[in-house]
Amino acid sequence: MKKYKFTIHGNNYDVHLKDIEDNVAEVDVNGTIYEVEIHGEVKTSKTPKLIRKPVEKMPGEGQIKKSETTGKHKVTAPLPGTILKINVTVGDVVTEGQNVMVMEAMKMENQIQTTKAGEVTAIKVGAGDSVLQDDVLIEIG
Repeated sequence: MKKYKFTIHGNNYDVHLKDIEDNVAEVDVNGTIYEVEIHGEVKTSKTPKLIRKPVEKMPGEGQIKKSETTGKHKVTAPLPGTILKINVTVGDVVTEGQNVMVMEAMKMENQIQTTKAGEVTAIKVGAGDSVLQDDVLIEIG
């Protein structure tokens, strides 16, 4: 904020008024920081300043992560629910848009369809299983 030079009993002091909040001032006197309580009315025309700790990045944050492709297409759950019926078995050949299973979610039956054609290589769930959104249900190779 402001810098001052004081002489007290023949000693020179460089004082830098760094911050004032309510009746407490942070001052730097010849390189040493002090918090000083001010008695009486404090007049400042300073806009309030938000003071917060620096945000630390988590390891790997801000980096694009590539997922390895295995050549398999994964059919995932569109929302949380329960698997009612599986319409395919491992080894079946499916076409794009084919209904591969029925799932109950929010008291409604939902037809789960594949967006790719190919052979069913793995079924990751069974009838009666509860799944969360984006859980892998079927892999198609």
